[in-house]
Amino acid sequence: MNSGNGPGIPAAIMRHADDLPLLEFAPGIEIQLLQVDFVHNIRITRARLQPGVRLPTHTHTGHVFAWTISGSWKYIEYDDANVSNTYMYEPAGSVHTLYVPEDNPEPADVVFIVHGSNIDHDEDGAITSVTDAMHVARVYLKACAARGLPRPDVIGLPADWNPDAN
Repeated sequence: MNSGNGPGIPAAIMRHADDLPLLEFAPGIEIQLLQVDFVHNIRITRARLQPGVRLPTHTHTGHVFAWTISGSWKYIEYDDANVSNTYMYEPAGSVHTLYVPEDNPEPADVVFIVHGSNIDHDEDGAITSVTDAMHVARVYLKACAARGLPRPDVIGLPADWNPDAN
């Protein structure tokens, strides 16, 4: 997208929903990587989560912003549910377990802007995995390649970045 700005002024960048594939990463979990920033460890994803999906309990090292497009989801630790057209802010250090109720009539469709890493842990608090922007980009690009799709034009992803070398 060209903003029409003069020399030296960056143009706005836009992607349509069909420009970037929405890929299944795990049963009931589809991800569309919209933007990454490896320097600041930021990732922006669209997630479509089927009813009954439960993610591991995790801690965020940075803050998270979420906009629910449709469906509903919640954290097991809290009473409130995120429903269509709701916004949520998670401060750094928050700990929770994302869950999509089994009786949802549709998937939860959510845009997440995540600063920092997710640290997954078990019931005893032991770390089981860490997910950061580079990990999400690596998994996304490999999933595209495995499906024979061209390399997606993810905003912020260096054109020469090789997910197998980093």
